[in-house]
Amino acid sequence: MNRYRLFISLLFFLCQFSNASELSTKNKTCTKTTYLTFDTGNMAVAQLVADVLKRNQIQATFFLSNEKTKRGDFALDTSWQSYWQERVREGHRFGSHTYDHVYWLADSGDDKVLMKPQFGKNAGKTVVYDANTLCAEIKRVDTRFQELTGRKLDPIWRASGGKISARLTAMGEQCGYRHVGWSSAGFLGDELDSNRHPNAVLFERASKNLKDGDIAMAHLGIWSRQDPWAPAVLEPLIQEWKRQGFCFAAIAQ
Repeated sequence: MNRYRLFISLLFFLCQFSNASELSTKNKTCTKTTYLTFDTGNMAVAQLVADVLKRNQIQATFFLSNEKTKRGDFALDTSWQSYWQERVREGHRFGSHTYDHVYWLADSGDDKVLMKPQFGKNAGKTVVYDANTLCAEIKRVDTRFQELTGRKLDPIWRASGGKISARLTAMGEQCGYRHVGWSSAGFLGDELDSNRHPNAVLFERASKNLKDGDIAMAHLGIWSRQDPWAPAVLEPLIQEWKRQGFCFAAIAQ
């Protein structure tokens, strides 16, 4: 495992000193496309992720919830306004991840679903949602994002934990939001236990299996992971994917 850690460190060192013209040349010769996406999480590595994306000239797609952060506030508090404004200026895309980070549990009856919010007044409770309730939950992020940045969300959303049903997807579509999940090979593993899934192992797995058109997913910080995934894996992985001929695109509307 030590040789993997050494390999990751070396790749990260090389990434930091790659010049812009070399990156531009690689982008012009790409033959495949991937879509790099980030869910809010606890925001502990939010700035590190932003720095990597800017350094590597990559546009990504962010899915936002009002999640509690490592510094004790919430991801859509005014204290994060400048962070989101800067991401808007950089040209990234943005979707809803439900305001209270609400998990689908099961379909209920003919036209409802059972949901469990992680945050907010109903945190930890099982709540019955109809299409209007879900729509309001998705749109709360849109309304707050406009207050912070002056920009509307793109008409896309992602269910918390990737837990979804055909009914839930249809409910989102009824209020104008297309659901965006991620590809199997695009699960980058930053939410896995770092003792059993160290960064070197995550890098090795993610660098082998990505296919043209795959959507990749990570977070801006995970409570349970002790060994931060970004930028240790993110930047070497981007460089490896570029070497394999990948370009990076934001999710289209």
